[in-house]
Amino acid sequence: MFLTATLRDDNGQSVGIIILREKVFKSGKTGFHGQGKLALDGQRYQAQAQLVAIAAKSDTGGVEAEG
Repeated sequence: MFLTATLRDDNGQSVGIIILREKVFKSGKTGFHGQGKLALDGQRYQAQAQLVAIAAKSDTGGVEAEG
């Protein structure tokens, strides 16, 4: 599965699209990540986007609270 993120200027015109692919991050959390390059008014930029799944409040990620 993949997602797309459309970058738009203040007039709503599309200036780029980033494809986000599924990823398991180093933390063990899952989500999506993508990066790409685009040009705005002659200047080149590198862009990236990520979505990380939010764990439920009862999910401590296998870590027990001490104290």
